[in-house]
Amino acid sequence: MKILTTVAEAQSLVRSKARVLVPTMGALHKAHAELIRVAREHAGRDGEVAVSIFVNPLQFEPGSDYEFYPRPEKVDEEFCRNAGVDFLFRPSAAEMYAGDRSVFVEESSLSKSLEGKSRPGHFRGVCTVVAKLFNILAPNAALFGEKDFQQLAIVRRMVHDLNFKIEIIAVPTMREDDGLAYSSRNQYLNLEERKQAAALYKALCAAANASKKSAGAVVARARQVIGEVPLARIDYVEVVDAITLQPVEMAGPGSVLVLAVFFGRTRLIDNIRLE
Repeated sequence: MKILTTVAEAQSLVRSKARVLVPTMGALHKAHAELIRVAREHAGRDGEVAVSIFVNPLQFEPGSDYEFYPRPEKVDEEFCRNAGVDFLFRPSAAEMYAGDRSVFVEESSLSKSLEGKSRPGHFRGVCTVVAKLFNILAPNAALFGEKDFQQLAIVRRMVHDLNFKIEIIAVPTMREDDGLAYSSRNQYLNLEERKQAAALYKALCAAANASKKSAGAVVARARQVIGEVPLARIDYVEVVDAITLQPVEMAGPGSVLVLAVFFGRTRLIDNIRLE
């Protein structure tokens, strides 16, 4: 496995075969292993699987956990090596962003609600760094997890609107035994918070299976289940159109239930498609 730390090194690699990218912020776990596995399937035996690890300062709002975000470099490096990654791109912030930078990539519709409302500037940071990674690494395809549903929709819109010749591949959310979606932030939870966080998936399933399909009833059911655990503090619970991310009145095919909930200082997100 090659390890690249500069843009010049990455751009010097000749793309002579299919290249599939898994963009990450490190602190790799089983869900990342699944992304890498699917990437290998798409790249084929003769293709390349690239992983980027970059804790992007632009997508962390003021007062967030940027400084404390886990960065286990050696562990992540070994993780990628064991997973059969062909090359790892692990630049510094100074390498990715010039001190006098003045150009950003910003999506202006899908990013206004949900995470975009709770985390101003977050998706400008996401779009900017993903566009840079696409330009630097020149993949044929890139994989994103469905847990970050809004991010996936925004990246797809960016690729469409800016004419990137890159296939965006969505990978279903990977979950722990009790249903909690895998996330690098799960390690912030103390024992009791971690136990109660299982209520998120329970709430999603209960709401999705509710007999009443008005969006209001679905949201109310999810809130009821989350409200049963005392450490949970809801940021938002909404039913939105899966493409436009706009609120809908009736839950059903083409809509998704999305939520963000705090346990202590740790903010977790999740979602489920509705039928």
